[in-house]
Amino acid sequence: MAIFIDEKTKLVIQGITGRDGSFHAAQMIEYGTRVVAGVTPGKGGQRFDAAGASVPIFDTMDRAVAETRADTSVVYVPPAFAADAIMEAADAGIGFIVAITEGIPVLDMTRVYEYVRGKGARLLGPNCPGLLSPGKSKVGIMPGNIATAGGVGVVSRSGTLTYEVVWHLTQAGIGQTTCVGIGGDPIIGTSFIDCLEAFEADPDTRAVAMIGEIGGRDEQRAAEFVAGEMSKPVVGFIAGQTAPPGRRMGHAGAIISGSSGTAGEKIAAFEQHGVGVAHRPAEVADLIQGAL
Repeated sequence: MAIFIDEKTKLVIQGITGRDGSFHAAQMIEYGTRVVAGVTPGKGGQRFDAAGASVPIFDTMDRAVAETRADTSVVYVPPAFAADAIMEAADAGIGFIVAITEGIPVLDMTRVYEYVRGKGARLLGPNCPGLLSPGKSKVGIMPGNIATAGGVGVVSRSGTLTYEVVWHLTQAGIGQTTCVGIGGDPIIGTSFIDCLEAFEADPDTRAVAMIGEIGGRDEQRAAEFVAGEMSKPVVGFIAGQTAPPGRRMGHAGAIISGSSGTAGEKIAAFEQHGVGVAHRPAEVADLIQGAL
């Protein structure tokens, strides 16, 4: 099994004719994802051809879902329009929405977060790389060739470190059920705990690698969840351990306030709650190997 997406996922791409949307649409089709529709206002009736597939383009999400029964969407819409695109997907009945777009205003996300929850849909991101269930489906921008199918779940706030940890696992002969990038913005739709809960319920996931960052308290809350709710081993790594004090890092969520949100505080929480601690990304695979 896998979490959130699998080989049955029917994907619609919002912004399929843009630069990023068209490039990654071709990558997802080539990987084997069931891309059933694209949406670009004003280009309805055209088709997107790539990797031997021909995907219909619609003007609206309502029409795309009605015609194709898509159940998942991925958003490559510019920041100024992304909030409306996410809400349009929820209105159309999409149950799982992945927002890749970087730079969506926080005030927009406060509105989107509650709206999507009110519709009963799940949002992943924004400002995230999406997710990948090896051999089944990929939604977003993760490179498919770094992953292989197996029994480890991966959840990460850091886009590039997601790739590095997945690659180390694969090189060590450790496959993955699903690799999820949740994004580093202050307001995101799916948290560490949401993913840990899903991995705990997935019978094929035997262990979890969790990649956190400095800033906020999400990792501390996740560690408490691991201690209280999870039967499967979890290994963690915190990015930004060498960040200079007071320096604002690349992710909007990586802001340290006083002693709260430091790498030291997060590592201590991991150790206190039974999460194995890797001090370098390459150590994650060794710790997972020992835990299996």
